[in-house]
Amino acid sequence: MSDPTVRSSRRLTRRLIHLYAGLALYGASSALLVRAGLGLEPWGVLHQGLAERTGISIGVVSIVVGAVVLLLWIPLRQRPGLGTVSNVFAVGLAMDGTLALVPDAHGLWSRIAVMAAGIVLNGVATGLYISARFGPGPRDGLMTGLNRLTGRSIRLVRTAIEVAVVVTGFLLGGSLGVGTVLYALAIGPLAQFFLRFFALPAPDTDSRAVAGRSPRGAILPR
Repeated sequence: MSDPTVRSSRRLTRRLIHLYAGLALYGASSALLVRAGLGLEPWGVLHQGLAERTGISIGVVSIVVGAVVLLLWIPLRQRPGLGTVSNVFAVGLAMDGTLALVPDAHGLWSRIAVMAAGIVLNGVATGLYISARFGPGPRDGLMTGLNRLTGRSIRLVRTAIEVAVVVTGFLLGGSLGVGTVLYALAIGPLAQFFLRFFALPAPDTDSRAVAGRSPRGAILPR
């Protein structure tokens, strides 16, 4: 049997790889949806709308919005983790970096292919990020905090937040389209699949982990 300290160190290394690979891929996937031009994920619609109005890059807008949402955790008494703080910065930086490297897609089939790649890659990113178990993203922490504060269901709170975000982003000039609908329909099954694929055993459940089970209470990293 290997040294527990060595096992713990290896587990931490794997978790950190999952965390930062997931955040980088999340930003890259959002950038692909921008390049496809067929509609963004709900928060992406808001980020793009604000970027259009302010002239700031969409990645920087994502960072600013994430920081503002994180400040809203204070009255909700939410506690951020490493993944929460990293999410604020890493996703926006990865998004701007990808946009600098990847040109706009031209032609309907090319745009559809880029959109599909963005949605699937977002699912991969979600599985990696959540499996690291370093805390939820700032936007999901807002959701769970409001759920606890109001007593309303997660489904209702999440729906209300995302509808408000999409409508606001659209009114500001964000891209709302078929990609937004397909993302909403596909991200749940994709996230579930990749959560199982990338699942890491928790320190206290290594010996009784069940293959194919996702972390309890896992939510999307936004």
